[in-house]
Amino acid sequence: MRITLINQYYEPDLSPTSRLAVSLAEHRAALGDQVTVVTSAARYLRNGRAPRVRKRRNPRVWRAPAPTWPARNLSIRALQYLAFYCGAGFRLATLPRQDVIICLTTPPFVVVLGILHRWLRGRTKLVLWSMDCYPEILEVAGLIKPGGLLAGLGRRLNRWSFGRLEHVVCLDDAMKRHLQSSYAPRQGSLAFTVIPNWERRAQFCGPVQPAPWKGLQRLEVRDQFIVIYQGNAGYGHEFDTVIEAAQTLRNEPVCFLFVGGGAQHGRIRDASAGRGLENIRFHSYVPQEELGSVLASADLSLVTLSDAALGLMSPSKFHSYLGMGVPVIYIGPSGGNVDRAIGRFRCGLSIRHGQVTQLVAFIRKAMSDRCWLLELKRKARTAFEEAYCDERTLPQFDQVIESLRPEAEATRCPGLQAASSSGTDDLIQPGASPS
Repeated sequence: MRITLINQYYEPDLSPTSRLAVSLAEHRAALGDQVTVVTSAARYLRNGRAPRVRKRRNPRVWRAPAPTWPARNLSIRALQYLAFYCGAGFRLATLPRQDVIICLTTPPFVVVLGILHRWLRGRTKLVLWSMDCYPEILEVAGLIKPGGLLAGLGRRLNRWSFGRLEHVVCLDDAMKRHLQSSYAPRQGSLAFTVIPNWERRAQFCGPVQPAPWKGLQRLEVRDQFIVIYQGNAGYGHEFDTVIEAAQTLRNEPVCFLFVGGGAQHGRIRDASAGRGLENIRFHSYVPQEELGSVLASADLSLVTLSDAALGLMSPSKFHSYLGMGVPVIYIGPSGGNVDRAIGRFRCGLSIRHGQVTQLVAFIRKAMSDRCWLLELKRKARTAFEEAYCDERTLPQFDQVIESLRPEAEATRCPGLQAASSSGTDDLIQPGASPS
């Protein structure tokens, strides 16, 4: 088959969507498909050393010219989006007919470029791989007026484009319910499948423990119990409960370590400085090759999600935590992917915003009961191997793609039909959160 992936970021960029796109593209190329990746010259992150780009004939990677400055504000990001729409649109218009085009949601509404290709070439099947829901996440972030003109235009564009898709891949059941109820055409055969994000198992299964992370020494936290938040602290996340817990634990050997960046890093810094909380420390993004060492230094990990963001996004840092066997503390609404995973695998704590007492008690127990903490670490790794590594998720994507072969149009894959109707209910069962 001829398959094209469209996403603004691809290697050497270190963003989560880049890693996922690389994983799927190389997997399908290894199966014998001719894979094209339409991406951008821009990079989401500029910190650290980027891995060397591998030159391959398959997947073929085409990069739209774009400003390469770091996307530190909305103006630069908008310029990068515009450059990508124009360059990628030209490339999609000139590509020979593709059998399947898979469009991620970076930048928003890029699926329109796939529709353009089908108008020009015909018979191409279109898949939307939804990482974030637009325009809703922009409303939650306060970047556009809720229910305003831009939000209304975005919703109209979604309803129009969803009527021209064959398949939508969602990250959890909450996202699936939102997109189905908001945009699925009343008549038609648009299918929805839930496939959680993942990390490559090969990157997290080495028999040798990663070398100690030198950043601990620079931050002077080597002998403390470390609760880590790694990655983007951006829109859609909440940190008030974490800050209150740090206030309660300020005289105990606990360090809340934020490694990365994001729109809320400044707010967290200001809050910790205003309260004199020396047990909240910060470090910039690290290169991918250091990530294992960073996570191996942590005792517990943090994932947060605002109530309003449920069904609109799913935190991707969760999977690397599990890959390194780091138990997870999730602070956010119930019903999302992380909450349900913790309920099934008992690999951490799931609480709601404001439950500071439960958070503090959990951290103190992990500090005092090392045998219990080791058991949580084992369960975290089990969750990764059973549900959130590429060996589990890529076969699910294969089902979606294979159902779109020309010879499969008349008869849908029975396994895919079941997955589309039940979401992840057969994968992650709800359960009570550990206490």
